[in-house]
Amino acid sequence: HRIRCIYWKQWKKVKTRFSNLKKLDVEEEKAWICANMRNGNWYCSGYFVLQTAFNNKRLRELGYITLTEQYLKICEN
Repeated sequence: HRIRCIYWKQWKKVKTRFSNLKKLDVEEEKAWICANMRNGNWYCSGYFVLQTAFNNKRLRELGYITLTEQYLKICEN
């Protein structure tokens, strides 16, 4: 949730949010609705469009590790 919030905050303008959501394979209509939301960053990062755009698989590709993976790594040792 926090990582999605940070990305959303970095994309300050509606135009940037819309184009970046399109790059993440979000449908055009849903991307436009999400980009124009007037709610806060935290609320928007919990929105289903951002959750599907930034799923765990994509976050792993960006170099982030999930809390579950980190926990399993610590418990194995």
